[in-house]
Amino acid sequence: MPAHPWLEFAKRVQALAQAGLTYAENSYDQERYQELSEISVAILAELSGEEVPRIKDLFTNEIGYQTPKTDVRAVVFKDGKILMVREKIDNCWSLPGGWADVGFSPGEVAVKETREEAGLEVKPTKILAVLDKKCHPHPPSPYHTYKIFILCETIGGTLQEGSEILAAEYFDRTELPELSTERGTVSQVQLMFEFLDNPAKATVFD
Repeated sequence: MPAHPWLEFAKRVQALAQAGLTYAENSYDQERYQELSEISVAILAELSGEEVPRIKDLFTNEIGYQTPKTDVRAVVFKDGKILMVREKIDNCWSLPGGWADVGFSPGEVAVKETREEAGLEVKPTKILAVLDKKCHPHPPSPYHTYKIFILCETIGGTLQEGSEILAAEYFDRTELPELSTERGTVSQVQLMFEFLDNPAKATVFD
């Protein structure tokens, strides 16, 4: 059972409603699916304490068949330490990365985000993990998200912070900083170190 089952129920209801609104062929079905969408918004508003208009803008802002969002994280090691960046948004640390951009492959996203956030040029070499955010100890989120962790080799550049980043540094596994848990968890970072210890370790997925 997920850590926040009612949130998962609300997201699933919204996904079904959005699919129905996309493919329904008559006004009666459209009305039913619109009501389901409104119910999902009401559930989330009740759970979060946010106003319904704000929830509606955030939760029902897409059209077409709803699919999970994709978050890509670059895993870069140096001298047994892992690269992390300090986020301006919450003053905490995460692996370089972010939402996948349309027109970019996962590997290209990892390269772009590492360059923009840490100043390094990297080459993606292996997908380490594909994780479903709901299966891990992240804070509640209105989006169903898959997280892709990609091992990258540094090929150039100079370590420096980007425009949305306060700092970029390497950390030992025993001295991890306070993490931005919306973006990554201690258990996920420790999982990445398992690949450093065992390069032949198979890709992990939920």
